[in-house]
Amino acid sequence: MPVDPIDGKGDTLLMPAAYYGHAETVRRLVTSGADPNRADYRGRTPLAGAVFEQESAMVRALPDAGADPPAGRPSAMETARMLANEQFIQRFAQSDS
Repeated sequence: MPVDPIDGKGDTLLMPAAYYGHAETVRRLVTSGADPNRADYRGRTPLAGAVFEQESAMVRALPDAGADPPAGRPSAMETARMLANEQFIQRFAQSDS
């Protein structure tokens, strides 16, 4: 079974798994080859979705799996700034260093 099938919104399986904080599903999808930077049709990435939902475990796990905080529109960093989430902003700023 492919790990990156796309639904009508452009979401892969990774997007709702990250958005709703299903850490084990995210881990399995990524280790099976799912692209953590694949954006939906609106330009949103799984990491930005996790930031929006304030899923801290996903915000820690996805960059470790290769998710790029500046990817997408709005990016995870832009989303963190929009929500004034200092914890996530600092985390992404550290990964830029």
